[in-house]
Amino acid sequence: MLSLDFSTLTEISDEHGLSQDELSSQSEKLEEYLENIHDRDQGFYDILDNEKVVEEIQRFADAARGKYENVVVLGIGGSALGAICLEQSLTHLYGENRDSPDLHVVDNIDPSMIDELEDVIDLESTMFITVTKSGSTPETLSLYYYFRNKLEEQDLAVREHMVFVTDPVDGMLRDIANEEGITTFSIPPNVGGRFSVLTPVGLLPAAIVGIDIKEIILGAKEMRERFLSKDFDQNLSFQLASVQYLLNQKDKTINVMMPYSQKLIRLSDWYRQLLAESIGKAENEDGEEVHVGITPVNALGATDQHSQAQLYNEGPNDKLIMFIEVGDLGEKKDIPVLNPDRETTEFLKGSSFNDLIKVEKEATQQALVERDRPTMTINIDKVDENHIGQLFMLFEGATAFLGEFFNINAFNQPGVELAKNLTKEKLS
Repeated sequence: MLSLDFSTLTEISDEHGLSQDELSSQSEKLEEYLENIHDRDQGFYDILDNEKVVEEIQRFADAARGKYENVVVLGIGGSALGAICLEQSLTHLYGENRDSPDLHVVDNIDPSMIDELEDVIDLESTMFITVTKSGSTPETLSLYYYFRNKLEEQDLAVREHMVFVTDPVDGMLRDIANEEGITTFSIPPNVGGRFSVLTPVGLLPAAIVGIDIKEIILGAKEMRERFLSKDFDQNLSFQLASVQYLLNQKDKTINVMMPYSQKLIRLSDWYRQLLAESIGKAENEDGEEVHVGITPVNALGATDQHSQAQLYNEGPNDKLIMFIEVGDLGEKKDIPVLNPDRETTEFLKGSSFNDLIKVEKEATQQALVERDRPTMTINIDKVDENHIGQLFMLFEGATAFLGEFFNINAFNQPGVELAKNLTKEKLS
C-alpha cells in the first residue's frame, strides 16, 4: 500500500503547519462525511465491482490487437486526461518494444493539432474512440464529425473504425450506435467525467495499448477499502482531505503536486482537473455565496526545481507542496565521474541517478521546511498498475471528502456548463 507522510507539517510553525492534534481532531467528522458521500449516490467507488465491464473491455482489446496501428481518442477534460495519464505512467516513455497500437489522445480543437495527427496516421489502420458522456460536448462532436467524414470519403466502414464511450441510454452517440451497430461502452450515469478514469473512459484505451486493467482495479479496490473505513488511521483519503482543508483555512489556497518520477507528470494533469472542477464553487449546500476552492498546480521533480522552486521557497507562503516519492525507479544507473580530480564533481563519486533524484527530493523538501513552508509526501513502492489504481482512488476519495469539509457539491460543475452553453449560442 502507498503511505502518507505528514511529519514535515509538524516541523514548521503553527501558523503555517499542522500539529498532530489539529489533524486528529478532524476524526470526529469522518463517519458523518462518509454517510453524506453515500447519500450523494456517486458511483466512482462502486464501479470497481462491475467485473463484467472489465471482461468486455479486455475481450474487445484482445480482438483489436493486431488490427490497428493507431488508436485515437477523441475527448476532452475527464474524457481524455485519464487515458493520457495511464499511457504516460504505464507504457514505455519512448514507445520501445511495444506490440500494441500507438495511442493518440486528441483533447483539443486546435486545427494544427488535427492536421499534424493526420500526418502520422493511416485511416485504414486506425481506430477512433469517441468519448463524451452527454453525447453533445461541442469539441468532441466536432472531432467526431471531422474524422467520420474522413472515413466516409475513403469508403471505410465506420463501424470498423469507430467505437463510442457514452451514456448507456441517452444522447446522440447512443442513438447512432443503436442505428448503425457501432460498438459502444457505457459511462455509468452516476459517474462524472473527472471521476470516470476507472470506467471504459480510461480502461478501454489502456487495455488496447496493453496495460493490465485488472491490476489497476485491484489497486483501486485496496484503496477503496480504506476510503470506506470509519477508522481515521486507516482512511488515507480522509487524512489527505483533512490536511488540505485545514491548511486552506490557514490561507494555503494552492496545492502543488510534485512527483519525482517522469512517468507521473500526467497524473498531476489528471488531478488538476479533479481538484479544480470539484472544489471550485460559488455556492455552498445552503445556497450561500462562498466562492471556495483550491488552486491546483502541477510540477515535476527534479525538473521544476529549476523553474518553480524559487517561487515556492521565497514567494507567498500560500501553498501546500505535495511530493510523490517512488521507492523503485527501475534499474540502478550509476553516474560515471569523468573528471574525478575536479572538486565541483566530488559529490557525484559513487552515486547513481537513483540516489541523486531521491536526495534532490529530500533536499528540496528540507529547504522548504527551513523556510516554514508546508509540505507532505505520498510514498509508493513503484509506478505500476496496482499503485496507479491506488492513487486514483486516494485522490477521488479525498476530493469527495473535501466537498464535505467545504459544504459544497463536489460532483457538479455549473461554471463549466455555462461556458458550454455560451459556446453553442455564439456559434449559432
